[in-house]
Amino acid sequence: MTRITAPPPPSSPPGSPPPTRHSPAPATPLSRRRGRHSPSPSLALTPSSSASTSAATSSRPKLRPTPKRAYAPSQWVPLSSHPDFSRRDGEGGGGAASWDATASRLYAWDPSACGAHRIGVRIRDPEAENDGEEVAVEAAVPSEMLMPETDLGYVVTHVSLNTDGSSLLLVGSHNLSVLYVHERVSEDGDTIICRIAPIASQILPSNNDGIKVLQASWHPFSNNHFAVLTSDAVFRLFDLSSDLEQPEQEFYLQPILPGKCQNASAICPVAFSYGSDHLWDRFSVFILSSDGSIFVLCPVVPFGSDYSKKHIQEIYEDVNAFGLKSSNPNVVTNSHLAIAWLEATFPDLLHQSTDTSLLMSKAHPYAPVDDSLTLQGPLCRVCEENNESEGKSSSCEGKAVGFMYSSAGKDSVLVTAWGSGQLQVDALADEIQPQWNIGIPTRLNVDSHGHIKSVAMICDSNSQDPLALRSHRPSSTGSNVKSNTEAVWMGHSPPLLRLAIVDLALPKAPSDSSLSLFPDPLVPERFYCAHGGGLDMVTLHFLPFSYPEMASTPPSVHPILTTGNSDTSSPFLSGFVTIADAYGHVQLVGITCLGECFVVEMKGWKEPTPLQLDIDSKSIKDVEPPATGMISKELIAGPDPPILPSSSSLKSLTPDSIEGKSTLHHYIKVFHEYYVEYGHKVFIELKEHADYVKTELEDKQKRLQAVKKSLLSIETKDQEINKRIDRAFKVYELLEKRIDSFKMLPAANKKPLSQAEQEFKAQLDRFADVELDALRSSIAALSARMKRFAQQSAGGAAGTGVVPWQAPKTGQSHISESQMSLLKSSLEKLSLLNEENNLKLRLIDNELKNKEQ
Repeated sequence: MTRITAPPPPSSPPGSPPPTRHSPAPATPLSRRRGRHSPSPSLALTPSSSASTSAATSSRPKLRPTPKRAYAPSQWVPLSSHPDFSRRDGEGGGGAASWDATASRLYAWDPSACGAHRIGVRIRDPEAENDGEEVAVEAAVPSEMLMPETDLGYVVTHVSLNTDGSSLLLVGSHNLSVLYVHERVSEDGDTIICRIAPIASQILPSNNDGIKVLQASWHPFSNNHFAVLTSDAVFRLFDLSSDLEQPEQEFYLQPILPGKCQNASAICPVAFSYGSDHLWDRFSVFILSSDGSIFVLCPVVPFGSDYSKKHIQEIYEDVNAFGLKSSNPNVVTNSHLAIAWLEATFPDLLHQSTDTSLLMSKAHPYAPVDDSLTLQGPLCRVCEENNESEGKSSSCEGKAVGFMYSSAGKDSVLVTAWGSGQLQVDALADEIQPQWNIGIPTRLNVDSHGHIKSVAMICDSNSQDPLALRSHRPSSTGSNVKSNTEAVWMGHSPPLLRLAIVDLALPKAPSDSSLSLFPDPLVPERFYCAHGGGLDMVTLHFLPFSYPEMASTPPSVHPILTTGNSDTSSPFLSGFVTIADAYGHVQLVGITCLGECFVVEMKGWKEPTPLQLDIDSKSIKDVEPPATGMISKELIAGPDPPILPSSSSLKSLTPDSIEGKSTLHHYIKVFHEYYVEYGHKVFIELKEHADYVKTELEDKQKRLQAVKKSLLSIETKDQEINKRIDRAFKVYELLEKRIDSFKMLPAANKKPLSQAEQEFKAQLDRFADVELDALRSSIAALSARMKRFAQQSAGGAAGTGVVPWQAPKTGQSHISESQMSLLKSSLEKLSLLNEENNLKLRLIDNELKNKEQ
């Protein structure tokens, strides 16, 4: 496939030698409230095993010794024409892709071979080498094929590599597996058989029915932890080094209180995104539902993960400075809960070490016994003009299909992609803070030493949170007001500030379009959106805390690739990665659904160079074109006359005198220079002009003949055109007669729908498009969960009788009264929700029957 190169920037890249590894780290964002610098997180310099991980038995066997391989010298070819992509020829389609920035390798999944190609990549700067080539991204030939030791049994839709490049996550619609890249079973040339292990096989059904995997991705602060969001509204965090069947942390999301559900899509999650380097954002998980509502879980920390000690100390000082000194008791309560969590999770805060070389702090397993996390949200949107809370904008249609979090400067930006082809861009108006539900216990699984192995909790939303946000007044941009600082610690979720709604102008499709969002690794204000019509780049110019002076500048959208496909419901790309090279450029590598690979080079430009127009200069029409082949104006104007002296001085001279002869000789010489040489030039010019006139006459004759032929063809077609015009008039008269006949039909006098009827019809269409799908997925997830718990309870009763989360004690019942009360309350919630769904289904059936009648 042809390689596509974006327009170059005005300035050329630096002429440094091209390294093949290591990409530059993105710029460190600043704090929103106080403008302090927050260094970016890094890997642990002194890793040590925690109590929980040391007590747990690892599911990995020991590495098997592998024989030494004889590596042949590699040949470098353009990545887009690599044999691994060219040999497919559209058979089997394309697969997902993942990038290993540490080793400079591209992992591309091959659906036909059910394996992953590991391709070595190098990036050169052709401008620095001056070799005349235009290829910047090259791939090594041959590549390695990583094959799982057993058959997967499902179609892989997404692959993800952890930060150290040791484990590849294989995600399907209903299944999960992890491929250990460095644990080789056998080798055969360039084909390597690697060990593979299934994930949560007891939770996810094997018959591809019921619970679906909505999203799975690695945690940015841990090499061994990855999170999975499933259709049963459960967010699970797994530890690769401990147990792949049972999650380390399990959060049952309850976004809507029982009896308060208005839309079924509000309880159906779609995607999630981790927070980044900004205070409590690094401990937050943002969850998107299908109706566009955004929820937050904070704090969520993998056990044994490493965080910057400077960041933790900054958050700890922030809580003590702005929380404990407040006169509001609610502020003090939330501050005490946050301090207790920080001190228990990071004990280094209480034991300040004198060793300054320890830059990282390890998270210890901790969860409060009597409290559980609050599902903050749905985050309300505020308007600075009238300070009123507003819901989802009516201009966004369809259902939410994509989600992305980005930390740009001092701002936390949330981008939501809608199936109608619109992008909704919001920014957090305040800081994220941790919240707990007091009195809702957490289920803890501990070992024989009392160390926490796993945690499970029900996360309910706060019913008073949206009501409190209505009285929230967003502070002015960049201000540090004391009341606003105290409002941050009131325990309320931060509001969202609407930045823009970007319409990609996609053609309408019967079903929602498939949109995917990808952040830019170098420019945080820039992201990419892939859809069925191609690939677009969106750049944000206004950020409320970073660029407040650009308030009137809307985002800019620049198409990078266009497919010309009118059906945008089907995705265009099966794999997409962004590569940040050492020259400040971004390489976009995409794999199409047909298995083709393309590379787009973004040469570090935020915006294309605008076209500069000079209004004061002459227009193109005013400039006279050069007269090619015509006689020069100097020859036409004639020779310049010589300067003659006064006639009185010439009369005084006689021709026979010496002075007269010299004067006469001088004037003869002057006349020769001015007239004889001019005549010679005219002769040469006319001689050359004769050839030009001859060629011009021949050209004019040819054009005249062509015009005559065109006139003859037009005359021959004139009769046909007249016939077509007469036929068009007849069709027009026939259409007028048909319109008159249609006006006589009884349906022509039908009144148009009123505004209330149109709103009701729009609501019915929403129920048919969004709500029914949400109800079906919820019912399927609940049925699968009920079957799984029924099988577990039957197995426990037939076997040892052990409940997974509680060991039996002598003389006591297996289920306590608190557990019974929680079970009853959960059943009541489910029954209320089922009753509401049944009423909605009956209403929809009645309306559909009325429409059919």
